[in-house]
Order: sequence, then structure tokens, then C-alpha cells
Amino acid sequence: MLRVKLFEPTFLSSLIHEFSKSMRSLLDELCNDLEKHYPGPTAVMRLPVVYFRLVGQSLRQEDYSSWKVVGWIEELNDLVYFIDLREQLRCERNPSQFAAGLFAECEEQFYENSYLDELFPRGEPESAGLARRLSGLCVRLAQQVIQESLFLVPGLPCDWLEQTGSRQWSVRFDLSQNFERVELAGCVSLGVAGAYLEPPAPVRRELARREFNATLIIREKNIRLRVGRLTTTVLNAGKQLRWEWRHVWPVFLKAPNRVWPRGLTLGPTLVYSRKDRVPISVASTSAGLAERIRKALAVSEEAWLDGARNLALLSQRIVPLKAHGVVSFSYRHLPGLSFLNTFERDGLDLIDDLVHENSHHHLNLLLRKYVMHRHDRNQEIFYSPWRRSLRPLRGILHATFTFTMGAILFERLSSWAASGHAKLTPQQILRARFRCWEEVESVEYSLRDLDYAAKKLGWLTSEGRALVNSLQREIQGVEKRIAAFEAAVLRRHYGAELNRHRQELVMARKTYGPVGE
Repeated sequence: MLRVKLFEPTFLSSLIHEFSKSMRSLLDELCNDLEKHYPGPTAVMRLPVVYFRLVGQSLRQEDYSSWKVVGWIEELNDLVYFIDLREQLRCERNPSQFAAGLFAECEEQFYENSYLDELFPRGEPESAGLARRLSGLCVRLAQQVIQESLFLVPGLPCDWLEQTGSRQWSVRFDLSQNFERVELAGCVSLGVAGAYLEPPAPVRRELARREFNATLIIREKNIRLRVGRLTTTVLNAGKQLRWEWRHVWPVFLKAPNRVWPRGLTLGPTLVYSRKDRVPISVASTSAGLAERIRKALAVSEEAWLDGARNLALLSQRIVPLKAHGVVSFSYRHLPGLSFLNTFERDGLDLIDDLVHENSHHHLNLLLRKYVMHRHDRNQEIFYSPWRRSLRPLRGILHATFTFTMGAILFERLSSWAASGHAKLTPQQILRARFRCWEEVESVEYSLRDLDYAAKKLGWLTSEGRALVNSLQREIQGVEKRIAAFEAAVLRRHYGAELNRHRQELVMARKTYGPVGE
């Protein structure tokens, strides 16, 4: 039976390499689909497929696993998918049934995107006006895909015009702040590592007046931006690119090296409103935060080398969240990009969040390689000890994986402190031991449900069962190593909280089963 290796750098590196090759192949397939099957929509939306191919040829192989390139290809993949749906809808004899199927598909497959809200704004599978909404979504995605491609390889649009003999290429360009990729208003993202171009003050003011809508004018020798009556040169091409806007280099928390192949960068800060808990702005990140994160990384490296190696292979960029009550998160389609709430958390929390989001990247990579669950139809029937609500199998698998990693982290920090290291305060060490026990109890609860899903329901594949077995081995080892500190946790104020948590799990088991018992 397959054994999933959780802490094997060579295995992880091979998965990343395989993933990058698959993304390169996907880009080729999408370009073929647009040219062969959808030439009409491609022409109407002015999708430069030949240029997309040139971008693909110009990127390095390792770039295909970067969050920036993967996000672009995934967005192109979504565009082709929705173009195909729009063509199907035109021939559909039962629009209501089609709408119901698409509604369910969006709920299951696109839970991280805004597509469901765009296609079904009333929250119901409404067929009236669906074709118009599909067309609007395709136009929006087309514009984003084109815009994202233009600076992935700096200067490439100029080279393309020279190769094709075209004189000029004009593209609508939206420079408003981007909450998903966390880009500053008025700035142009450059390359794949996090660099950007900052406009001169007069240009920025004019952009703000025009709601950051502009036109990019590409010629063989330069790229210019037109905003209203103002036109500014962004770059001049030639033997060497010359930037006319200020070039801002990425902030590296970890420079690229043998251990950190892509390095780790620090992005701008995503600011949330306190009232609605929704993003409202993208702001520059304070210099002091970089040092805090570097210290957290150093503690992780000293206390848990295996976990630090995983972090170095899978995490690429940190986006700070200034968000009251918002937990850290990440996206499947942007692998390596971690959004961390750094403003309400201490050093221990920061280490935990780094590992937690990296664990999501880890499992997402495994899920791209292996099919681990099936036939569950996204049914929310398993109790989650973390959300205290019913969740689908996919959610339980993700939570169990990431919080197993959290339990290992807390146990390693505990043992590291017990061996005489004092990078954490006594209060943080006690809290790490409490958190470890809390996660052990929660993970064991969900592992029982996963075992039931595998053996009784048949919802886990052999690969899924292998992963669950690996998690069971890890959590059993953690429980043995942390056992010596249980009495100390129970004697302190955390004892009442831990006992309450255990009682909640007992009540949840009585209420929710395992399903079918």
C-alpha cells in the first residue's frame, strides 16, 4: 500500500517538479483549445493566444510552480471552461436543468472564487439572464488574463511585436488595488517574485481621478500608459530594459538558495474593515514586520527542522493581514501565497500560522497528484472540532492534515524548550503544550470520522487511506511525547479549557456519530 511521505524533501521536490510540468502542459492544452475549438470567442475577446504561447516558452520551468504563474494559468483555465459552458448553453434545450447543474458545480468546485455570486446573484440556480451573466464573466476573465500576461516576462510584449511585425498593441489596463493578488493601486506587478513599478506622483493622481482605468500602448521600442489626456512611458525596450517608473524590488525574508529554492518574500498588507470583515485596501507593509517574521522562521528552523524544510519548499510569499477577527488563509489556485494575520498575534501564533498555511499548500500539492476522496458529493455530514459545525469530507481532510502539523509543531516547541532553549517565554511554552493537547484531541476525533468514511462509506481512495494512516502515526507519536506535560497543563488555567474541549467532543460524538452508527 502507498505510504505518503510527509517529511521527505526529495519526494516533495519531485512533486513540485511534476506539478510545474503539468502546468506547462495545461497552458499548451488551453491555447490549443482556444485556437481549435473556440476561434470565434477568442477573436471577439481579442485573446492573444500566440503571445500566451510565447510567454509559456519564455518562463523558466521552475516558474510554473510559482503562485503568480499558476494563478494566471488557472484563471485562463477557468475562462476556457466558462467559454465552453456559454457555447453549450446556446444549444441547451433545458436551461433550468443546465442552471441547476452549473449552480451545484460552482458550489463544489469554485468555493474559493466569486463565480457563484456573479452567475447566480440571488443565490438560486436562476436560468433567466444566465447567458448574459456568463458572457460578462468571460469578458472580465479575458481582460484579467491578458493583463496578467503582459509583465510576467518583462519586455516580452515589445519582443512579440517585433517578431510579428505589428506596429502597436493597445490593451485596457486596470490599475486599481487587487485584493486576491494583493497589489497596490496604481502599481504594475513585475515578474513572478514580487517586484513592481510605482508611477510618478502626477500619474498616480490622474489614475485616481480616472478610477485607475487606463490603456496600455505597446510598441517595439517602449510601453506607454495613457490615462485620460496624460500619456507616460513605463519602459523603454532595447538591448537592455530601462524602467521609467520607479522599480521596487521584492522584500526577501529568505533569499533564494539551496534550501529555499524560490526564497520567501513579504508582500503588501491587506487591510480589512472592522465592521464587515471584508478587504477595503492594500497598503505598504512596515519594515519592522519583516524582522518579526524572520525571528519566527528562525525558531521554527531550530525547533522543528523537518517542518522548516517543508516550509522552505512550499511557501513563497507572505501577505500580512490587518484584520480584526480574521484568521489566516490561503488559496488552492495560488500555491505558496499565505495570508497571515500578523497584527493580533504574538510570536507563537505567527509560527503556528506559518506552518498552518504551509500545510494547506502541502495538502493541495498532494491532492493535485492523488485523488484522495470520491462519491461524497460534498455532503456536510462530519462534525468539525475546529469550526464546531458540519463540514464536507474535503474540509475534514484539510483540517485534520493541517492541525496534525500544528500538533507536531507545538510538541516540537515544547520538547525544544524542555531541552534548555529559551526563545519562547514560559507562558508561550505552556500555551504551546495546551495547544498541542487541544489539537491531539481534535485530530483524533476527526481521524475516527475519516476512518469511517474510508471503511464504511468507501469515500476515501487507497491514496486517501494512506494519507490518513500517515496522520494517525504522526499524532500517536505526538501524544506519547507530550504526555509528560499533560498534568502541568491541567493544573494551570488551561486545564478547565482543555477539559471543556474534551467534553464538547464527547457531546459531539453522541450527537453526530460516526455517520450511520
